[in-house]
Amino acid sequence: MLQWLKTAGAQTVQQLAAHSGLSGMGVRKQLQQLQVQGLVACESRREGVGRPAQYWLLTAAGHAVFPDRHGELSAQLLQLLGEQLGAAGLEALIAARAQQVELRYQQALTACEPGERLQQLATLRSEDGYMAQVQQQGADWLLLEHHCPICAAASACPAFCRTELQQFRRLFAGVAEVERSEHLLAGGQRCVYRISALRT
Repeated sequence: MLQWLKTAGAQTVQQLAAHSGLSGMGVRKQLQQLQVQGLVACESRREGVGRPAQYWLLTAAGHAVFPDRHGELSAQLLQLLGEQLGAAGLEALIAARAQQVELRYQQALTACEPGERLQQLATLRSEDGYMAQVQQQGADWLLLEHHCPICAAASACPAFCRTELQQFRRLFAGVAEVERSEHLLAGGQRCVYRISALRT
């Protein structure tokens, strides 16, 4: 079903049934399961008179099921940039990118009370694809990042990870201490940042 939606684009239940050989009810059942998983969505399209037609199409998560080599491309581009600009030039480029991200975070966190900053940061990180959440552990707090959307780039250039830790320390300067206690690229299951002595 996903393959057909990928190659043929948005389809009606009738079109999918004709292609798959399933009944309309069988197709609807599969589509509902895929919708629950967030892989497909339904939209109405008006086509002349009468009721709008219901078309099914892949969501961003549905497209992500198929092979994607953008991570490999990013790593190759970073390697080429390093060769063209030198190590210092590549570091400067990554630092400039980190500064843009940090500025956006800082603007969002400025309006927050110290105790609210961590949850707001987790929200911002999730918007950036890190699947972040906050968890309390004793007197400390943990920022858990279950996914790394720049993993291929960070593997090719560790400066990405270094600048992220530096960002978090600056964002919580005078409010809390930040250490990375688990690192995906060092064999961890995810990236975890421990925030201690957090002022509330």
